[in-house]
Amino acid sequence: MLNSANKVVTPKTVVFDLGKVLVDFDYGIAARRIAARGKMTLLEIAQYINQSPLFLQYESGAVTTPQFFTEICRVTGFRGDLAEFSRCFADIFVTIEPMVQLQAALRERGLTTYVFSNTNELAVQHIRQNFPFYGNFDGYVLSYQHGAMKPDARLYEVVERECARQGAEILYLDDRPENVAAGAARGWQVVLQETPEKSRDAVQRLGLLNHD
Repeated sequence: MLNSANKVVTPKTVVFDLGKVLVDFDYGIAARRIAARGKMTLLEIAQYINQSPLFLQYESGAVTTPQFFTEICRVTGFRGDLAEFSRCFADIFVTIEPMVQLQAALRERGLTTYVFSNTNELAVQHIRQNFPFYGNFDGYVLSYQHGAMKPDARLYEVVERECARQGAEILYLDDRPENVAAGAARGWQVVLQETPEKSRDAVQRLGLLNHD
């Protein structure tokens, strides 16, 4: 929901989380593909994806893509090359069309829009190559490029520098309460994404879609 303290201010920049806001994903798809080309069972790989610190290290930029791939091969016995692994690991996304349309509508009305995501290089490469909407933002703040992950305040500071906005001039949409709370603590206007319809209604109430 919107934080109420700053509702009178019209945002100038809208910041979107990526996963579960603009695109949905299922790492179970990746687990099945990796299991088919390795020595671990599907359950073992799924648990590894969910529990291993390696994935957090990858998304925070502590390990590179080649290092990540090497470690995955060592643990799972994956037999393909990096190109095959990239397809197995990253081709797990589908667009959330109402949110993509919302971003396009806001951009048409002259607002700047940014992607702000905990993510990794392989995922971003895949999305950039396969989802045209991804190229329609004014900037991108991605965890693996900055050595920090949401809700770390350092990453929110990067957003403010990139968009040259602060406080209630920023509207932020994210599906994780702790990430939204970190934005609200900086005075940002925030929307906790529960459904695309609720998010659009929240943006509508701010007066950003009044000409629809």
